Amino acid sequence: MGASIYRRSLRVLIIGFFVIQMASGCSAKMDSIKDATDPLGALNNLGKTLPISIKEANHLSSDEVKNTPQKPAKQIVKGIYVSAWSAVGNKFEQLIDLVDQTDLNAMVIDVKSDSGQVTYPSAVPLVNEIGANSHVIIRDLKAMLLRLKEKHIYTIARVVVFKDPYLSMKKSNYAMVTQAGNVWKDNKGTAWVDPYKEKVWDYNIQIAKEAALLGFDEIQFDYVRFPENGKKVDQEVKFDNPNKWTKAQVIENFLKKAKEQIGGQAYLSADVFGLTTSSDNDMGIGQDWAMISKQVHYISPMLYPSHYTSGVYGIKNPDLQPYAVIRKAISDANGKNQLLVKSDSHIAEIRPWYQDFTATWVKPHKKYGTIDVKEQIKAAKEQGVEQFLLWNSSSTYSYR
Repeated sequence: MGASIYRRSLRVLIIGFFVIQMASGCSAKMDSIKDATDPLGALNNLGKTLPISIKEANHLSSDEVKNTPQKPAKQIVKGIYVSAWSAVGNKFEQLIDLVDQTDLNAMVIDVKSDSGQVTYPSAVPLVNEIGANSHVIIRDLKAMLLRLKEKHIYTIARVVVFKDPYLSMKKSNYAMVTQAGNVWKDNKGTAWVDPYKEKVWDYNIQIAKEAALLGFDEIQFDYVRFPENGKKVDQEVKFDNPNKWTKAQVIENFLKKAKEQIGGQAYLSADVFGLTTSSDNDMGIGQDWAMISKQVHYISPMLYPSHYTSGVYGIKNPDLQPYAVIRKAISDANGKNQLLVKSDSHIAEIRPWYQDFTATWVKPHKKYGTIDVKEQIKAAKEQGVEQFLLWNSSSTYSYR
């Protein structure tokens, strides 16, 4: 079985407690949990791993919390994106079979999606107050994780951070606002929360902590950036920035806070634009390779050939040349990491996202299949980068 390379040593993972402060004005829906502490929880890896409940975690002694090992051993992750809808029912079983039948060994599962919705029955107070989990898709997340752990599949919780139209709608004081004070929206009509607001940080960190409690091995922050077209955005938006931080400092400080609160219990990773591997600045979105790399265990540039413009890296039609695109992007990423080594900085391991979808909107484009995916994997592996994640928004993969 492809997934059989994932084996954990016998251990119990128990995570320390934390208390989430109740936001004012909570709805009656919160009455049953408002007096409860919200621990990060524990995992019991005794052959088959079963996450414990919040209630059970509350009875752990301080010595048990203090003396227990934490994260699983690192491994070479080869994973796929699994949307919340694909994490239930027959589709989920099909994806487990795919992992079993190949060298894949990991799944990235939506915990908080691009819409700002939380996909499981969260107990985080603000999630309940605003109804961010009012359309639950994964009704029994612990059972799902148990199923994956029985199959020795490494689990990654995807948390979309600053692209959050739901929170922006429910709490407009958290949203990015125009100079006139109205909720700002991008060119697709989507509202974003203001990355400078630390209450927004705390909200996402609380969700990430809960994901660690429920048993995820890793938290992956996506949209951990400002909107693209940075110069235009800066002209339109009035940011809440009393510290006068740069965008890159905001993103680094958010990740630093997340690492301080979660990094001992679960690995952290960050998705970044593909061009961060080659750019000498933050591209106006706050994503600086070196600054992010210092705060996470894994950095995942989204190296989809279809997302590169004509002429990038001297390639006329990037979507048609997946090997060439990845070869150059990884070469530049390795170059940046070599500079970090010289400065004695922490270096996040490179774990790229590759394209396993057909970009019909690109002209010209090609139909992507197993060969095209493996060309991307080959280009990086030749340069020492073996880990990868495959993206297909519908979680339908050609990889075999």
